[in-house]
Amino acid sequence: YQQNPKTYAIVKQLLAEGNAGELQKYFGSRMEFGTAGLRAAMGAGISHMNDLTIIQTTQGFCRYLEKNFSDLKKRGVVIGFDARADLSSGGSSKRFARLAANTFVSQGVPVYLFSDIIPTPFVPYTVTHLKLCAGIMVTASHNPKQDNGYKVYWENGAQIISPHDKGISQAIEENQEPWPQAWDDKLIDSSSLLHDPYAMVNKEYFKDIQKQCFYRNINKETNLKFVHTSVHGVGHKFVQLAFKAFDLSPPFAVPEQKDPDPDFPTVKYPNPEEGKGVLTLSFALAEKDGARIILANDPDADRLAVAEKQESGEWKVFSGNELGALLGWWIFTCWKNNSRGTHAIKDVYMLSSTVSSKILRAIALKEGFHFEETLTGFKWMGNRAKQLMDQGKAVLFAFEEAIGYMCCPAVLDKDGVSAAVITAEMASFLATRNLSLSQQLKAVYDEYGFHITKASYFICHDPKVIQQLFDNLRNFDGKNTYPKSCGRFKVSGIRDLTTGYDSSQPDQKAILPTSKSSQMITFTFANGGVATMRTSGTEPKIKYYSELCAPPGNSDVEQLKKELDELVNALEKHFFQPEKNKLQRKTD
Repeated sequence: YQQNPKTYAIVKQLLAEGNAGELQKYFGSRMEFGTAGLRAAMGAGISHMNDLTIIQTTQGFCRYLEKNFSDLKKRGVVIGFDARADLSSGGSSKRFARLAANTFVSQGVPVYLFSDIIPTPFVPYTVTHLKLCAGIMVTASHNPKQDNGYKVYWENGAQIISPHDKGISQAIEENQEPWPQAWDDKLIDSSSLLHDPYAMVNKEYFKDIQKQCFYRNINKETNLKFVHTSVHGVGHKFVQLAFKAFDLSPPFAVPEQKDPDPDFPTVKYPNPEEGKGVLTLSFALAEKDGARIILANDPDADRLAVAEKQESGEWKVFSGNELGALLGWWIFTCWKNNSRGTHAIKDVYMLSSTVSSKILRAIALKEGFHFEETLTGFKWMGNRAKQLMDQGKAVLFAFEEAIGYMCCPAVLDKDGVSAAVITAEMASFLATRNLSLSQQLKAVYDEYGFHITKASYFICHDPKVIQQLFDNLRNFDGKNTYPKSCGRFKVSGIRDLTTGYDSSQPDQKAILPTSKSSQMITFTFANGGVATMRTSGTEPKIKYYSELCAPPGNSDVEQLKKELDELVNALEKHFFQPEKNKLQRKTD
């Protein structure tokens, strides 16, 4: 019985061709529901995002929520979506969101379904603001155009962490038969359980982020010009509104990229992390309009990349760690100068993930507030921030090197909209002191110590090779021995968050939670360098992150960079062994 003629036709064609290999790919294994929810290509079969797998996933999630919340039918859930769509399979974020809404409504659960595309952070914002039980965002963020995803938030407004993923996964297995009216999403349009939070959130969110606006007069007067690109995603309208909320003149929008387009026609990958390739059109517009700063959101507007024109005429694209340093400095300075009355400095916190720069630790040590590191991913920072806030602490800022920033306590996840407008206010303020972002970044490093970072990845499609590579590091000089050196660099400490081993702890047990299902080893070197190697949860990559931290006063940046380059070369050669393992390098 066919419910979706397009996916039905795809499967029928494969059957007619007797293409067992392809059918195995489509139906061999179900998409795994993890803490990041689902992410896969749109298409037919249980290994892809389509009407059926969305219905099954939502039925499982609904049953899991019923088990966890006795007041689910009073409080309800929020559902948002981006602009992704796939013509060949008929799948789209909007269609998936409506099917998910229909599933909940059929069980008497109120649903706050956004009537139009929104940035991802609006979902966690709504969960918190309306005190709902959960939130779902249908998005694949900055993944390639054929992908989609299903991201889940808990009642605390943060992404789910274990054991919820296991519980939901099991409930999906137990609820695979579509419920009677599962496919008929028109039913929701006449239901009294369906609400549209779009207008309310568009008012309240922009009111809330204004608590982070400290220099309205400067914003009104500034002659600094900004270019903004939403890279064919959802960000355009919302960044325009954010600038208005801060009394800044609207940024120039890159015309070819400002409207949502699921084909992302002007970029190879819709990911601003990939650097200059995604920003080509932004550079051209900035040159034309005389703008010095470019703000780029990824397609679901939860991340932000920033570039600034240097004196030399070159453009500098800030790394996630550099922007994290600037925003951390700025947000602390604003707190110190404007709102310290509410909390003592000992109750002030900043967070970043373990693969991000430790610059916040250096600032915290010198200024007297707290810094904590969490595992990789905003799910950990969001959950930890909520715990701290519930204990009466102020969490001013959290960031990760993958250009994710949480600048505003109203959203317990990364938010590229508030980050964009706060960066614009910071730049406008610095301009009144005749300082550029780059000059201020150097000032931060001069004061708190240089933190030089370098990160990249290798692509590897063979899980066995990845497993072998990490096993080799754990049995480097015989069984159960880690490397004592990497080329000329002596290893002084090892933390393995796959096994839970940490050589620096008295009992040799790691403090951060461990996960056997993902690979992650951090090496500390005698020269002050740190390098982490880890697998990606959403892509076929082995990533590495390295950092050299110098104490304040060591200002020979070129020497530090050279030292880090040599460390990274040694890491690639001795620990990755790309030739032997047939790894494919990141191509710029």
